[in-house]
Amino acid sequence: MTITIREGGPDDIPVILGMLDSCVEWLVSQGRTGQWGTKPLSESARTVESVTRSTSGGEVFVAEVDGAPAATLTLADSPGPSLAHLPSPGEPERYIHWLASDRRFKGHGAGGALLAHAAEVTRRAGISLLRVDCYAGDDGKLVRYYESHGFVRTETYRGTNDWPGQVLARRV
Repeated sequence: MTITIREGGPDDIPVILGMLDSCVEWLVSQGRTGQWGTKPLSESARTVESVTRSTSGGEVFVAEVDGAPAATLTLADSPGPSLAHLPSPGEPERYIHWLASDRRFKGHGAGGALLAHAAEVTRRAGISLLRVDCYAGDDGKLVRYYESHGFVRTETYRGTNDWPGQVLARRV
C-alpha cells in the first residue's frame, strides 16, 4: 500500500463530497449522528457551498492509497466566518478544513498522512501555528484523534443547535 498526496481543486468537489457522505454513513452505522446528522452531506446546499468555497480559496490536498482517492483536507488562512466569535490566535496561522476520508480506507493512515503534510506545508510557509476544530461530543474520539497527531486542546465552543466544538492547535 502506497499513500501519495496530491494537490486538489474544484474538479475534486464530487470526490470530496463522496468522502463526506462516506463519513456520515459510517457515523450513522455507529449510532453517532450528533456530528453530521443522518443525511448525506452532498444533499446539503450549505455543505456543497462550503466545500466549493474552500476548494477555491484554500490549498486542497487529496491522499491517494494505491492511486485511489482516500482522504482530503483543505488548508486556509483562518477558521472562517462560522468561528469568527472565537478569540484570534494573535499570529498568522493555517487552519484545517474538511478533513475527511472514504471509510473504505479507514485505518490505512491517509488522514494522518494529510495531517503531517499540512504541518509540513505550514512550516515551509514560515507559519508556526496549525489549527483545526472538530466535533467534541459523544465519546470524544475525534478530539483524541487530533491529539494523537500532536494537537492540543485550546478553545471549546457551542455551534448551531448547541453543537459541541473543540479547537485544537499544533506548533510546527
